[in-house]
Amino acid sequence: MSTHKGQAGEERAVRYLQRKGFSILGRNLRLGQGELDIVARQEDLLVFVEVKTHKTLESALLAVNPDKCSRLQSAARAWLGQHPDHAALQCRFDLIIITPRMGLPDWALPNIEHMEDIIR
Repeated sequence: MSTHKGQAGEERAVRYLQRKGFSILGRNLRLGQGELDIVARQEDLLVFVEVKTHKTLESALLAVNPDKCSRLQSAARAWLGQHPDHAALQCRFDLIIITPRMGLPDWALPNIEHMEDIIR
């Protein structure tokens, strides 16, 4: 996947989250041993969002392996350490997968799959 497609996917994910009532607190943050694509808040809920822009849902799911989850947790801990005012909020890790609509032109809007609470 090209960087351009990844950035476009993250931009779509941000707009999707904003339509769902989330405030975006940060994007593309390198912290701890990992990176956070999006940090979002909705009322008393803080969500660390991993965005995958892939050709298929299956390939995106395979990219979120145990090592990736460990790096996400490390980055989230570092973010919370830098933002103690958010430490009392309920936290969760979500995954947003952006895939093209098969058989449609490139300009057609992609599919967005939002999976909540992917790390327990």
